[in-house]
Amino acid sequence: MPRAKAWVATAITAALALTGCGGVSTGSLSTPEKPSVVTTTGILADLTRNVVGDRMDVEQIVPEGADPHSYEPTLRDVRQIAYADAAFSNYMLLEDQSVIRTLDATIREDVPNVALAESAIKYSAEVIPLVENVSLDTIWLGMRAQGDGLQNPELSGVTRSSTVELTATDFSGPGDLVAYLTESFGNPRFYIDTSDGIDHQDHAQLPLDAHTHMSWAFNEPGVYQLTVNATVNIDDSSEAQPLAEDKTVTFAVGVNPHEVDDSAQVLDEGHADISANVDTGEIEVLYDPSGGGEHVQQAYDPEDVVISVPTQALEEIPPDPSFRFLGRTGEQIYQLPQAVLGAHVHGEIDPHLWHDVSNAIAYVKVIRDTVVEIDPDNAEYYRAHAAEYIAELEELDEQVATTIEEIPEAQRHLVTTHDAFGYLGHAYDVDIAGFVTPQPSTEPSIQQRRRLVETIQNLQIPAVFLEPGLISRSNVLVQTAHELDVEICTIYGDAFDEDVNTYVDMMRFNAHSLKDCLG
Repeated sequence: MPRAKAWVATAITAALALTGCGGVSTGSLSTPEKPSVVTTTGILADLTRNVVGDRMDVEQIVPEGADPHSYEPTLRDVRQIAYADAAFSNYMLLEDQSVIRTLDATIREDVPNVALAESAIKYSAEVIPLVENVSLDTIWLGMRAQGDGLQNPELSGVTRSSTVELTATDFSGPGDLVAYLTESFGNPRFYIDTSDGIDHQDHAQLPLDAHTHMSWAFNEPGVYQLTVNATVNIDDSSEAQPLAEDKTVTFAVGVNPHEVDDSAQVLDEGHADISANVDTGEIEVLYDPSGGGEHVQQAYDPEDVVISVPTQALEEIPPDPSFRFLGRTGEQIYQLPQAVLGAHVHGEIDPHLWHDVSNAIAYVKVIRDTVVEIDPDNAEYYRAHAAEYIAELEELDEQVATTIEEIPEAQRHLVTTHDAFGYLGHAYDVDIAGFVTPQPSTEPSIQQRRRLVETIQNLQIPAVFLEPGLISRSNVLVQTAHELDVEICTIYGDAFDEDVNTYVDMMRFNAHSLKDCLG
């Protein structure tokens, strides 16, 4: 049994043993006569409590103050999931994949397991695409798992917990190729390393509909060819299913890419991904030359493109011992950068929908209809509570808009630790002027630090904003604020704390914090 599946199975057994039960009960974890609901985050738990009142017990997996992007579930979390009568996650890759995999593996098959962000779209929630930064001197190359597999007749049993593996099967070139990711504390994580040959360890594993950034290093100029295939892991207990046959990607390293194959499309700027399309069973290169996002991506057969690694990509190997795998300190290599430091696997849609109150209302409607389905005897109670709460949220929406409107438009510039406030900006006319990194688990590059300083100076921004749960990871923003003599203010993003512990309070606090610090 694979390690992850074995851990979940062992955790369920241990959790049940702690309760003195031999099997999973249909009753609640804490109060046998009530149904039990589990949510991934405190924000979702609060929305749920405002619908179910005292008729259901509500528990959350990610504790207050913790980061849902990186939280690892515990034995207690497994126990809560095992007894739940409904589960609500945000998803759109907000939560760490370990949370989602544990939730999906532990929840009973007959229990609603609802991804609110996706489900809320049917209730008129508005979503915003994530747009990558393509302001680099070279192409930005990653790997992607595209699609959900539901349209592929060759696959069966695919869920959001399934993963895709892109595996190297062959390689040729004048030197070595290393595809790796630099994690938050500077440690490299290897995906492909041809210096010791090609084997099953040369692969990238991704959740469905996600992509990851990585660096691509080459130690000699010339033409390199990397062949990859793709498989799907339906779950941790079954054999991988074949998805896509071998395709070869060509790199022109320090040589004229147009002379490698005069009929090929040269990719030399913007963002590209070597992508396994789970719906069609094909490996493609998805290319976005301008940074317009998913809707402008062009799909190419890997055999029809050449990826340019120009002489501008030459850089010296740093003295850090962690990078000895690239060669000796001071030697030059050709490298396509990963653009952001740290593990950064994400989807195409910004998952932080709740920062637009109208989206939170859509969440509440999904929750209402779900709990009515599992407890129809209390349907009118849930509908009445939901209607009352929706009315409160509609009033809140107006209050947030009115408060932020008091800030002069020329001063509505928000700078934060990570990119979590796009919906707030879109809904309430706030310019998201800058953030340190796209995700809290990533570390800023020198270019990102420089851009942050220039943004604050050029826009004459009087304050930057920190999330309480991310203070320990916000050294760069704090240092920059001190150096530029700007105020540091509080804003809540993904989690509550002891001072702000409801969604309504969070949105009011954020609006007033923006007004007080920017107005």
